[in-house]
Amino acid sequence: MIRTIFFDMYGVIVKESKGNFIPYIFQYFPKQEHERLVRQIKEEQLFTKAGNGEISSEHFLTLLGFKDPQYHMKNYLEKYLTLDEEFITFAEKYSANYNFVLVSNDISEWSAYLTEYYRLNKYFRCKIVSGDVNCRKPDKRIFNIALEGSKSKPQDCIFIDTNINNLDAAAELGIVPILFDRDKVLYKGMIINSFEELEKLLHKR
Repeated sequence: MIRTIFFDMYGVIVKESKGNFIPYIFQYFPKQEHERLVRQIKEEQLFTKAGNGEISSEHFLTLLGFKDPQYHMKNYLEKYLTLDEEFITFAEKYSANYNFVLVSNDISEWSAYLTEYYRLNKYFRCKIVSGDVNCRKPDKRIFNIALEGSKSKPQDCIFIDTNINNLDAAAELGIVPILFDRDKVLYKGMIINSFEELEKLLHKR
């Protein structure tokens, strides 16, 4: 019996699965700086380090060259990401019946700001964010932390994500994986395209 729902943030609760961060920063730096910025994010893995809790949001954005990192964090999260309003409708209806758990690869400060900005905290029993726990999907440790934090058994959980590697890792632990197919990828398991479809799926289980 399903008692707990693990939700990814990007691509599930907010519509952008891959984010718009590189296009965002390109707007604020001259073209000759773009190669440096991509190198810092991809080769030096500054974004990954921030998402693993190795450096703070402020340090990360300062290293990229932003003079006002707090402003740019807020500006990006508020104006370049889109909440799926269907999640609110779904959460209002079902968060009392299921344990809602956020399992997200994200910078600690960004995740905290997003959930507060969209008033999502009231829906979650716990929030497991890579920047807080220093490991990220598809590392199975983050799922074990989520199971322990929510006091859930794997067979009582479903996990909704847009990334097949993350879904496969959860499945290996016995968690039921469901692809939220915003990116139109090939997947042999269960697929949903909306929270309305998730609701119908839950009624069948």
